[in-house]
Amino acid sequence: MAIVLGPNQYGKAEVRLVHVDRSSPRHRITDLTVTTQLRGDFAATHLTGDNTAVLPTDTQKNTVYAMAREHGVGQPEELALRLGRHFLASGPQVTGARVAVDAHPWARIDVAGKGHDHAFQRGGGERRTTVVTLDGDRCWVVSGLADLVVLKSTGSEFSGFARDRYTTLAETTDRILATAVTARWRYVGTQLDYERLFATIRTTLLETFADLHSLALQQTLYAMGEAVLQTHQDVAEVRLSMPNRHHFLVDLAPFGLDNPGAVFYAADRPYGLIEGTVLRDDAPEAGRAWESVPGFC
Repeated sequence: MAIVLGPNQYGKAEVRLVHVDRSSPRHRITDLTVTTQLRGDFAATHLTGDNTAVLPTDTQKNTVYAMAREHGVGQPEELALRLGRHFLASGPQVTGARVAVDAHPWARIDVAGKGHDHAFQRGGGERRTTVVTLDGDRCWVVSGLADLVVLKSTGSEFSGFARDRYTTLAETTDRILATAVTARWRYVGTQLDYERLFATIRTTLLETFADLHSLALQQTLYAMGEAVLQTHQDVAEVRLSMPNRHHFLVDLAPFGLDNPGAVFYAADRPYGLIEGTVLRDDAPEAGRAWESVPGFC
């Protein structure tokens, strides 16, 4: 029996970067969490502790800050590509890189009905995500969003499902449908208008969720992914993870009250978890695009 070193990577996780654009009196703020990881010939450090080929993770952190100052931030995809290409050129031992960027939204505080020039409020838990993977001369961009919480108070049902002796769930033709959408999509190129694409893809996801009369959360998931692919030729595939945030009707009969779909309690857990991939049948091969992307999507 031989024991060998398998695939590995290393880097700096969750570098917090806040960039303020002061080029005009109306400031712009960008709040990011950046994770860098390098791949290549790092066997010596694992096997013998020889760090000759190792670019310290502290150096990677410093590079994030320095490049934000020298080149600005731009879109998350642009920053991730810039960092990845920089690290790939840092030495022959580096043959690949993975850079993940999460963007945390801030909105201007309204004062007298107008957005303030330099005062902001943090949005909800939703964040914009990007994972850029480089392997030699190949490159993949996977963008997305996480924790986009949505709810529709009607237009959803669930019936006709399989039953066995442990089934107690009642069928319904009118229910609240709520979820926290995590969606990631793989682009077919790297020279794209990422800001416009993110905005229009997000709108497509929301509009499809709202408009579709849902017979199952699975149906909604597929329809959302399908709509993105139908309207965005630059997207090869979409992966979605959607927990079913159950809302149960409260029984008010003990108090002599009816409850015509008015009072619910929101269950924290357990919850249904629906996940799936929607892709073009002619999509280019994903290569290493999804490698080490956490979770189903």
